[in-house]
Amino acid sequence: MNKKDYYEVLGVSKTASQDEIKSAFRKLAKKYHPDVSKEPDAAEKFKEAQEAYAVLSDENKRKQYDQFGHAAFSGGAAGGSYGGFSGFDFDDIDFGDIFDGMFGGFSSFGSFGGRRGSARKQKGPDHVIQIDLDFEDAVFGCKKTINLTLNEKCADCNGLGGHGSRTCDKCHGSGTITSQQQTLFGAFMAKTTCDKCGGSGTIFEDTCSTCRGTGRVKKNKDIEVTIPAGVDTGVQLRISGKGEAGVNGGPNGDIYLEFHVRKHPIFEREDNDIYLDMPITITDAVLGGKIEVPTLYGTVKVSVPAGSLSGDKLRLKGKGVADVNNGRKGDMYIVLNVITPKKLSRDQKKLFESLAKTDLDDSKEFDKIKKYL
Repeated sequence: MNKKDYYEVLGVSKTASQDEIKSAFRKLAKKYHPDVSKEPDAAEKFKEAQEAYAVLSDENKRKQYDQFGHAAFSGGAAGGSYGGFSGFDFDDIDFGDIFDGMFGGFSSFGSFGGRRGSARKQKGPDHVIQIDLDFEDAVFGCKKTINLTLNEKCADCNGLGGHGSRTCDKCHGSGTITSQQQTLFGAFMAKTTCDKCGGSGTIFEDTCSTCRGTGRVKKNKDIEVTIPAGVDTGVQLRISGKGEAGVNGGPNGDIYLEFHVRKHPIFEREDNDIYLDMPITITDAVLGGKIEVPTLYGTVKVSVPAGSLSGDKLRLKGKGVADVNNGRKGDMYIVLNVITPKKLSRDQKKLFESLAKTDLDDSKEFDKIKKYL
C-alpha cells in the first residue's frame, strides 16, 4: 500500500521549519493519541504522524526523503518500515506538555514520560460555595462570615511533608527515572516519575507526623467576606488565595461565592431596575392624585396622572439597584393596577350610574368598535 506524503500527513509545506514541524506533530499527537481519541482510525493516524515526524525532524533523513521519497528507506535505512525509529528521541516531544492542558498536568501519559514530574508547583483546588442572601442584603451589600473546612499548608513541616530533607538517591534529585521502552513502534527512551520521592527529587529522614507526609492538614476556619452592593442570583465573587493549599509550594486555590437572592414580598428586580405592582382606586385613576409608594430607600409621594389605566408605568429615576461593577443605579417602575370595587353603598352606586351616561365618542378604541359593529 502506498504511504502518504509525510508533509501532507503533518499538514505542513515542504519548506516548513523544524518548529513548524514540531508544532504540527504536537497538534496531531494531542488529537489522535489512542488513549484520548475516540475516532476509529485514531491509532493509525497517530502512527502515521509519528513516522512522518521521525523522518522530517531529522535533517539527514529529511534530505534523503526530499530526494528519494519513501524509497530512501525501503532498504531499512530508517529502521525498516520505521519499526525502530533510529535516532528519533521521543523525549524531544514533551508529551507531558501536550496533554497538560487536557488532563490537568499528569506527570506522564500512557507510556510516554513527560519532562515535568509531580515535583512542579501546583495551585490548590478552587471551591465554589453557595450563599443565600436576603433581597436587601443583595441590593445594599453586607458582610458575611463563612465557615469552611479546607486543606491548609502544614505548619510543622512548612508543607514539605517531612523533616531532614536530602536529595533522592534513586533519581539524584531530578524527580524522574529514564528507561528504555519497547513499544509497537520500536524502542525509545521514556521518563517516568521517581517512585521513591514521588517526583519531588527530595526525601526526608522523618515523615511529618502531623500531616503524615502530605504537607497539608484539614482545618476549620471562619472567613469574613464583604459582599458588594448590587449582586444578584448567579453572580460569583472570587476570593483569591483563600482556597485549598497548593502542592509542592504552589499557591493556594481560590474561593468562589455564588449567590442566590431570595424573593422580596413586593419588589421584583430585572437587571438593575425595580418593579412594583401598585394598586390604585378608580377615583385616583380617573381624577388623578398623589399616592404614597414604598421604595428601597423609603416611602415617597407620587403623582398619578388623571385618566390612568391599569398597566401604565410611572418611573422613579435612580431608585433602582446600584450596578455591582460601576455603582450606577437603575430605576424603579411603578406599574399601576386600577382596582374595581366589589361592594358599593347606595350613594356610591348612584354615582356610578350617573357615570354610565358618560359619552365615550372621544375614545379611539370605542370608535373602532362602533365602526365594526
